[in-house]
Amino acid sequence: MTRTPPAVEASALTKRFGATQALDGVTLAIATGIVYGLLGPNGAGKTTTIRVIATLLVPDSGTARILGYDVVAEADAVRRRVALAGQAATVDDDLTGSENLVLLGRLGGLGRKAARNRAAELLAAFALEESAARQVKTYSGGMRRRIDLAASLVVPAEVYLMDEPTTGLDPASRAQVHQLIRAIADGGATVLLTTQYLEEADRLAARIAVIDRGRVIAEGTPGELKARVSPGTLQMRLASLAQRPDAELLLARLLGPPVRAEADPTVLTATVPASQAGLPAGEQATAALSGLAGAGIAIDEFAFGQSSLDEVFLALTGHAGNTRTSALTTTEAIS
Repeated sequence: MTRTPPAVEASALTKRFGATQALDGVTLAIATGIVYGLLGPNGAGKTTTIRVIATLLVPDSGTARILGYDVVAEADAVRRRVALAGQAATVDDDLTGSENLVLLGRLGGLGRKAARNRAAELLAAFALEESAARQVKTYSGGMRRRIDLAASLVVPAEVYLMDEPTTGLDPASRAQVHQLIRAIADGGATVLLTTQYLEEADRLAARIAVIDRGRVIAEGTPGELKARVSPGTLQMRLASLAQRPDAELLLARLLGPPVRAEADPTVLTATVPASQAGLPAGEQATAALSGLAGAGIAIDEFAFGQSSLDEVFLALTGHAGNTRTSALTTTEAIS
């Protein structure tokens, strides 16, 4: 039986720009038909990895393949199979939105009618129908980002390389892009997605690689990465801000540090150990809540759930990531 090659395969990729080691042995293996997240802080090496895989940069050492084709030795074959949505605009300012997409479709081998139909489909998907006849140079920043993304999707590909595709988009447009990414993977293609939005990676990616300082420092499903940090977190909203110092000290004693104060000063988050004094995580959380109640510290609401991807990111890289969700709205209450 013939073995199907991975959609994307990289082995020990290195790339240096002057004194900066952008990639330091990046290794990846991405199956076909999934969304794969590449997560990391600014300067981690995400974009350089994408550019090497897309044949835009030649690695100093190591190898990379797309569906079995070497990105250096067989670059033309790779380019016929990938679509790249980079961070920079790729459309012509003097053409209209519709003209840009039709032109790219024709250059990609689509017939006139097919190119027009595909352009209309994408303009509708990105809510650009009313602006289709306007020159791109008249578009707002968000509209330009949407037309650029649409341009990268005109010609169907087997592997889509998306470098922070939702940066600068409003929530509604970001949701539209999420739907398109899911549809691409559901159709059998592979998406390699770089992002700094932790919620985005958690929601879309079947597997995630965390990259920092040019190295892959962790890889797995979102659930596996969360379990690697800790089995869970206990988050609570205090009835009184004045009791926060006492609550922090007591939680640190009962569960161990760190205890984090969230943006809402009445909200505290504590990591729950896998096992402590013979108690599993859930029983420890219950004991901690009982301890707070016994000390007269009132709690308005609480939740116990798996560590967030934000905590994973912070624990692995030492950097806080971009996340817009709170555990009090995303974890399962145990009351």
